[in-house]
Amino acid sequence: MSHKGHLFIVSGPSGVGKSTILCAILEKRPQLHYSVSYTTRPRRGKERDGIDYHFIDEPAFRGKIAANEFAEWAEVHGYLYGTSGRYIEQALNKGQDVLLDIDVEGAKILSSKYPEGFRVFIAPPNMEELERRIKKRDTDGPDVVGRRLKNAQAEMLQADLYDRVVVNDDLVETISELEKIIEKVRSRD
Repeated sequence: MSHKGHLFIVSGPSGVGKSTILCAILEKRPQLHYSVSYTTRPRRGKERDGIDYHFIDEPAFRGKIAANEFAEWAEVHGYLYGTSGRYIEQALNKGQDVLLDIDVEGAKILSSKYPEGFRVFIAPPNMEELERRIKKRDTDGPDVVGRRLKNAQAEMLQADLYDRVVVNDDLVETISELEKIIEKVRSRD
């Protein structure tokens, strides 16, 4: 009998390093399947459609909502983000492990739909460091940076809803710790 795959839900405030951490994990563990989210937000820098996000306009996004194609969706920082329900179901049913980079609200919804999913919250060492990282990216204006920092404070208050909290104060250590968590969860079968 084949087993169902594992769902790993990773959240954390904007600028905490989730994308960098998850790219490193996926490079080391190609057997993990990354669920590419849909978004209405514009591309940043070298982001690629279908790899970093599925970039679509708001009418197309709303059409997917109406067709019930998302396992979850939310408005975050003024843009819409959503996770394909079909992608998750197909991968898990094939016994594939799925890795999600998702906001706190989306994680709550997915946790109710997939209570067996393992939730990891990536936290910054402190708010000053988070602000430094967001500003260093140089991708957002001051108003967006302010909104991201305000949202980060609210997100940090929900970290205790996760199975594990990992503080990203050393990138190499954080990647290693997340790898160990994934391996431990996978070894439960």
